[in-house]
Amino acid sequence: MSCCSSKKITLNDKTFEIFIPYEKLNDAIVSLADRINEDYRDKKVPLFLGVLNGSFMFMSELMQKIDFPCEVSFVKLASYQGTASTGTVTELIGLKDNIRGRHVIVVEDIVDTGESIEHLLRSLSGHEPASVEVATMLFKPESYKKELAIKYRAMEIPNDFIIGFGLDYDQLGRNLKDIYKIVNE
Repeated sequence: MSCCSSKKITLNDKTFEIFIPYEKLNDAIVSLADRINEDYRDKKVPLFLGVLNGSFMFMSELMQKIDFPCEVSFVKLASYQGTASTGTVTELIGLKDNIRGRHVIVVEDIVDTGESIEHLLRSLSGHEPASVEVATMLFKPESYKKELAIKYRAMEIPNDFIIGFGLDYDQLGRNLKDIYKIVNE
């Protein structure tokens, strides 16, 4: 659902207002895809590795804009409960692909503290890929606590709790076309 800037929605006990409309998000994804296309066009069939559940909408949009042969796979991690990070990362679905000697682009919905992405990259390094980079739809520089470089960032945002376009609040809101932020009431 796309809407005007005054639109508010309520999920469970929280109210959210539109923060990033789909059109602005799509422009950022196009720009990010252009950079990835330039960097990987001559690489041998890179693997895009989406991190479920949050990345599914971003991954879908991004893949439609990639113009070179590639493969797609997914892993599933969990680190949030409600509106806060638990501080621990649980691998729910692990890597099933052989990535030895391959270029891997990890596709994340959002990088905030960096706990999940650090956990995943540490796990992937044991599989001896040729290279691993991260492409994230959203990056929260104020929250980021790690030293790992996040090369591909579609957008940087403040440290607000957000939903929509794959991001959720207790599994709700992933289907929203726009991104919403929590309203402090």
